[in-house]
Parts: sequence; C-alpha cells; structure tokens
Amino acid sequence: MKQSIKALAASAVAIAIAGSGNLMAEEKGHEGHDHAEHADNGHDDHEEAKAGPNGGKVIHEVEPHLEFFVTKDRKVQITALDKDGKATPLGEQSVKVTGGDRSKPTRMTFTKQGDVLISDIAFPEGNDFPVVVQIKATPDAKTVIEKFNLNLSDCPTCKHQEYACTCDHGGEEEGHEGHDH
Repeated sequence: MKQSIKALAASAVAIAIAGSGNLMAEEKGHEGHDHAEHADNGHDDHEEAKAGPNGGKVIHEVEPHLEFFVTKDRKVQITALDKDGKATPLGEQSVKVTGGDRSKPTRMTFTKQGDVLISDIAFPEGNDFPVVVQIKATPDAKTVIEKFNLNLSDCPTCKHQEYACTCDHGGEEEGHEGHDH
C-alpha cells in the first residue's frame, strides 16, 4: 500500500510539473498556438531587447507598443510606437504607474502633452525599485499589466539606463556581475 501511495504521489508531481509549462504559456498570452504560427508575420515577440526612440523600455504587451521612459526630473513619459519603433501619435490609451517603496508606493496618473503621456508626479529618491504599469488601449478595453524592476543606474556597456538596457549580456561583463537582464 505504501508503494502505491508513493507511486501515486510521484505521478501527481510529474503531471503538475509537465502541466506547468502549459500554464506559463497561457499566462504569457501564448495559449493555443505554437511560435511557428506567428514566426513570419514580421513581428517577433521574442526579439532582442531594443530601446525606444527616447532610450526607454519598450512594452510589447500592447498594440501599439509603448515606450516607458523616465525623464531627467524622474517623471514617466509614455510614447506610442509604430511597427518600425518610431514615435506615433497616441490614441485613446490610458496609463497608471505604481512604483517605489512598497510600504509607501508612488501612484502616478498621466496627462496628454502633445503626442505623449506625462506623469503627474515624479518617482521618489532611489535607483532600484519595483514598478507596475497598467495600460488600457481604449476606455472599455481590458487592462494590461506590465511588471518590472526599474533600475535607474547607467549601464556600463550601453548608453541606456539598466531598466532599458539593450546589451546582450547575462552578468559576465564587468559591472554586471550578479544580475541578468
């Protein structure tokens, strides 16, 4: 009886592990297809990191893609990008950003200034903290949530800040020990 319980438990663990790959695919918007279905559509969801026209992080989870850029005064600028990665006029997008110290988070709202959205307030002091970006393509659209670590330190090997780094490194280069992009 003990062996059949162990065998049952081992089978359950194996099924859970095997199924976790499918769950991860579904969480990332890849449910129900393989990558061959969209490999030749001119839009590679898994392309190398590329900064936006202002040097910010490109958010690929929405159409059109958006550039998340932290200005010199620590405000956030959101720019819509066309298929070539060039700035394009915004549509009806709305954005909210929460970041900084988790015990006292900074909550930003945005107003349209020309063809970009600018946050109402700046990030507090500090160079490395979690950020949650909530994006609605239209007022009645489902909210898309993008989470990442906002590291405002300069990358020692490319011209961008770490949050928008485009280097193809995994931590081996000097100045990048102990972290990946």
